[in-house]
Amino acid sequence: MSRTRNRPLVRGLISTRGAMIFAILSGLTGTAALYFGVNPTVSFLGALNIALYAGVYTPMKRISVLNTWVGAIVGGIPPLMGWAAAAGQSATDGSWRELLLGEQNAGGWLLAGLLVAWQLSHFMSLSWSIRHEYRDAGYKMLCWVNPARNGRVALRYSLCMIPICIGLCYFGVTEWTFAVASAPVNVWLAKEAVKFWKYEGAKGSARGLFWASVWHLPVVLVLAMVEKKGMWQRVWRAVIGEPDLDEDWIEEDEEDAVMSAKHLTPEAKKAAISMPR
Repeated sequence: MSRTRNRPLVRGLISTRGAMIFAILSGLTGTAALYFGVNPTVSFLGALNIALYAGVYTPMKRISVLNTWVGAIVGGIPPLMGWAAAAGQSATDGSWRELLLGEQNAGGWLLAGLLVAWQLSHFMSLSWSIRHEYRDAGYKMLCWVNPARNGRVALRYSLCMIPICIGLCYFGVTEWTFAVASAPVNVWLAKEAVKFWKYEGAKGSARGLFWASVWHLPVVLVLAMVEKKGMWQRVWRAVIGEPDLDEDWIEEDEEDAVMSAKHLTPEAKKAAISMPR
């Protein structure tokens, strides 16, 4: 295929054995670093992604068009890893249930869903332009197996961007202004997806959706960072010199701890001092 024929392994610049050894060492080193440097949940998600990509997605490309959904899940796991890593900084027990489950972690799943939906709308348009190469290589992709369904899938997941962005507002990941700010680029993506579905990739519709998706993801993610919940309030307090509310809570907690310590026995005080912090 034109997009892969210049890769080092294909050209014989590295051996299959060398590539496999490098991949195994990189995977083991990466998951170990995540385990000891971040937390076990993030390490598990990283190992799961390697298994999904190398063990399921890659061989599945010659078997079923469902490989694209597996590949999209692989792309959606990294933001979930980032969420679990950040949540671990303030976790109480650090279990996978605390880091991934519950309403307080809905934002992480929404970010993962954003990447899954984006990849499906992006790849359906990308693959259409090289559908003949996928067919000749024996890869089962919707772009040539079922072009009509290929268009429907791209449209369906492009439309998903709108409720996902609203969900990020609802669960407190971003301000509600993010729903308004992200609307134009979401509408643009949906508009191009309608054309792609209508013409099944013909009449330049595949190219239109491809470029809309290329711009869509960075714009939405930058807007989400700019509209992060409470960020500008903290910036404003820092500019005018007002103390952060979180710092006030920490000081109050420390004062309560000091008052409580006055009533401890000498033995209890020694035990409290020796506890790890």
